[in-house]
Amino acid sequence: MLHTLSRSPWQCDIDALLSMLREGDDLLLIQDGVIAALEGSRFIDILENAPITVSALKDDLDARGLPGQISAKIDVVGYTDFVNLTVKHASQMNW
Repeated sequence: MLHTLSRSPWQCDIDALLSMLREGDDLLLIQDGVIAALEGSRFIDILENAPITVSALKDDLDARGLPGQISAKIDVVGYTDFVNLTVKHASQMNW
């Protein structure tokens, strides 16, 4: 399943999101969700222990002035990669 986090991680139920993640799932951070990718944030530690791949949309990082502040554990992707993730996963959950 593809999970997209479009809201700030401070404004969503991270525990519920984590309970829904399964091995092989992808989490794409978009819009204000890219805040979860900040180096040193508590969310990086939480997400790196999940059995998933975590990516952040480059355009949303750029729009918020965050590219130099993102954890190296996060894959930075473009819109083509976003489309590829939607093709890869038959279902999607937005948080």
